[in-house]
Amino acid sequence: MKQPLTLADLKPGCKAKILRIQGNSPFKKRLLEMGLVRGEVIEKLKLAPLADPAEYVIKNYHVSLRREEAADIILEEQV
Repeated sequence: MKQPLTLADLKPGCKAKILRIQGNSPFKKRLLEMGLVRGEVIEKLKLAPLADPAEYVIKNYHVSLRREEAADIILEEQV
């Protein structure tokens, strides 16, 4: 079975649609409040010099997430 695509796996310059956010941590609620909700398209812009964190664009604003945080966001790759 194919592994699901996570936000951490997304390559810089690529876009994908958010399917769901795993877990029940307080940070999940914060991600939802920031607009990372099902159906939204998110783009990975670039990585920091040591590849953590990464910069993303969603709803025309920029957000930086650590790799461990991005790994909980399941995506559907855009064609």
